[in-house]
Amino acid sequence: MVLARVGPPSTVIYGGGRTAGLHTVLPMPELQLLRPDHAPALLVFERDNRAYFAASVPDRGEDYFARFDERHRALLAEQEAGDCYFHVLVGAAGEVLGRVNLVNVADGCADLGYRMAERATGRGLATAAVREVCGLAAGRYGLTALRAAARLDNAASRAVLARTGFTLTGETRLSGRPGLTFLRSLEDFSDRRSDGGGVVVLQGGGEEVAEGVGEEA
Repeated sequence: MVLARVGPPSTVIYGGGRTAGLHTVLPMPELQLLRPDHAPALLVFERDNRAYFAASVPDRGEDYFARFDERHRALLAEQEAGDCYFHVLVGAAGEVLGRVNLVNVADGCADLGYRMAERATGRGLATAAVREVCGLAAGRYGLTALRAAARLDNAASRAVLARTGFTLTGETRLSGRPGLTFLRSLEDFSDRRSDGGGVVVLQGGGEEVAEGVGEEA
């Protein structure tokens, strides 16, 4: 199921002469609810970006990859039960470019976690995807607020949260390092209702890799 098309299309503008004004528009990534058939591309995403992620967030460890299929089935079971909602950002060739998850769903609130592939940074995709998931949280999942957290040394993550309307609520420790907690009311999305699978075109600015509560999912 395609939940949204995320970010502006990539455009290449050529110079003067006979090719002046020509441009190429590439397909926009799609935000999709996690499915069983996402497993192979998601595993490639995690393996290819493992070192990149580990520079900002704790490494998942060997057991995560050894038991990936088992874990994937467990995530789908949690999603089916309504305890979590897992989203993947899928490129034109079916590759996973990022993931945005809502976990610990209870009492109208959930914890937000997200991460983007190294090659997908600087295109505004994290900001656009998080903003779209905020809308889905209110309109499709019936939530009223989202929580998030980011380490003090992860400026990119904090920038994404700021751009998507999260406000600072306090301090915490994340993997033994100082961090900040955030909250995002979804009241401004209260009039938004899901049509069951529409396509939404989003705009956004550039950013780097981001983390948040639930980013381990």
